[in-house]
Amino acid sequence: MVNENWDQIAEDLEKQELQAQGGVSSPQLYGQLLAIYLYQNDLCNAKFLWKRIPGNIKTQNPELGNIWAVGKAMWLRDAAEIHKTLNNTHWSDNVSSIIKALKDRIKERGIRLIGHAYSSINADVMGSLLGINSTEAIALAKEKDWQIDGTSIKPKQISQISPPLTSTEHQLHKLTSFVSFLEN
Repeated sequence: MVNENWDQIAEDLEKQELQAQGGVSSPQLYGQLLAIYLYQNDLCNAKFLWKRIPGNIKTQNPELGNIWAVGKAMWLRDAAEIHKTLNNTHWSDNVSSIIKALKDRIKERGIRLIGHAYSSINADVMGSLLGINSTEAIALAKEKDWQIDGTSIKPKQISQISPPLTSTEHQLHKLTSFVSFLEN
């Protein structure tokens, strides 16, 4: 499942779950779907999936609990716990590629957030937010061409392209046209 289309796989797994007679008894299906929901940052669907997984399947497969521990930490925005669980758990072949993609996505998201939120950050703090040590954080900052002063890192602000603004008059005209179309 390396470099797969996770959206398509999630859709297929959801269909398998819905079409299963008498419920799904495969912890592998639940594990993959739960991990993909976390990859997609779809915490609501992950939570509802966790609630509908039968208790006996949860107890027989501790890996499901580990995946959900990552989900809970994501829900609480506890970066340290997310990375601790991701890095200190041996993942089965069933979900390892999804977990690797999840780790990469969480790291990318963290880098973007640091770029937006901080004008200066300590290497230890940056490392804890990204699940790496301070030496790796400094190396990453060098790679990103951020300023480094001892253990202080100054990220370059990431510019975002803002969507073009439309005038209120134009929006009102579009809305009026749409309502007129519906009435006729």
